[in-house]
Amino acid sequence: MAVFKVEGGHRLSGSITPQGAKNEALQIICAALLTSEQVTVHNVPRILDVLQLIELLRCMGVRVEQLDEETYTFCAREIDFGYLRSNDYRQRCMRLRGSVMLIGPMLARFGVGYIPKPGGDKIGRRRLDTHFLGFQKLGAKFDFDVADEFFVVEGKELKGTYMLLDEASVTGTANIIMAAVLARGTTTIYNAACEPYVQQLCKMLNCMGAKISGIASNLLTIEGVEALGGTEHRLLPDMIEVGSFIGMAAMNRSELTIKDVSYENLGIIPAQFARMGICFEQRGDDIFIPQQDHYGIDTFMDGSIMTIADAPWPGLTPDLLSIFLVVATQAKGSVLIHQKMFESRLFFVDKLIDMGAQIILCDPHRATVIGHDHRIRLRATRMTSPDIRAGVALLIAAMSAEGVSTIQNIDQIDRGYKDIDTRLNALGARIMRVEE
Repeated sequence: MAVFKVEGGHRLSGSITPQGAKNEALQIICAALLTSEQVTVHNVPRILDVLQLIELLRCMGVRVEQLDEETYTFCAREIDFGYLRSNDYRQRCMRLRGSVMLIGPMLARFGVGYIPKPGGDKIGRRRLDTHFLGFQKLGAKFDFDVADEFFVVEGKELKGTYMLLDEASVTGTANIIMAAVLARGTTTIYNAACEPYVQQLCKMLNCMGAKISGIASNLLTIEGVEALGGTEHRLLPDMIEVGSFIGMAAMNRSELTIKDVSYENLGIIPAQFARMGICFEQRGDDIFIPQQDHYGIDTFMDGSIMTIADAPWPGLTPDLLSIFLVVATQAKGSVLIHQKMFESRLFFVDKLIDMGAQIILCDPHRATVIGHDHRIRLRATRMTSPDIRAGVALLIAAMSAEGVSTIQNIDQIDRGYKDIDTRLNALGARIMRVEE
């Protein structure tokens, strides 16, 4: 089993380019099932979750060709429906949360979708009701075999309708959009997620011949079409990587340039780091973080403690709260981190407390961090990565700690970050990937 051995205390310098967006890639690749024509996708991140999804499509009968390191073509002319009931299909889907987004396009194009209960991060309940309620609104029939934990959705002739989503789920919105683009009539989705990933999906589908309006808002209107054609699409840079690198530079008191970040698609992320006292400059489409020995957390206007909370876009993405929390451990001041969406996502703080961080876990959703202001360094320790984002937060902590830390279960980190050890070592970090 591979682990990271991380020698802390080494400052970073230089420039780094973020990978393609993981969350967008999972949606876009699934959307290739909506057409029998070729779909070309650029800037695909070679990370575990994305590679597993690509291999899953290949096993389903999709013709996949890799043109270069980050460019793939997909042609779903035929699907092997016999394979969709196989144990191999089950096992592959259960390793990958994003596999749930196969149902929408399969339902739209073939009238039926099969999926076992998907896998992914263990960060609390991640219900799928929004997806299936949306499919039912479009006229599909839903069945869940409790004993087999297998979802079946059937609908030979989907019909457009109005729906108000019970939550602004990103994957739920994406799945319903993909089902609705080939439905007969007009579909209106209110309380739709409007993250840049969803915007990109809608733009790509329009290029394929779909008719989607209201992009970038929470009210989408979709006029169903008979069929979709092929297209070419480029993924955005990964905003979670961009945020991770900003936090990493600040906590390690490093000078770093993050290249080609698509700044206009970062939303509130830069402003939230500024509220943490972190200095940066926008230089064209790059972000420059100067070396900074101290950063102080703002307070609210009445002097009360700052709260950083996740919210649906254009609010702060929940995927970055782990980064804000770990960066706060060496800030000047205190902050309340409020993780509203997932009740288990803050449980990694016990590992930071073992390292000497001052954190009070108030309940499963809230943690108060009292920063050391770099007066006390964290201590090296042995820890286990519980999920993708917490894993990188622990890596950031280890990079700033005194001594050599060991991080286990690094497959979780590899699921979302491409060659993270190699890329950071090129900037001056000392991270060794070894077998134990």
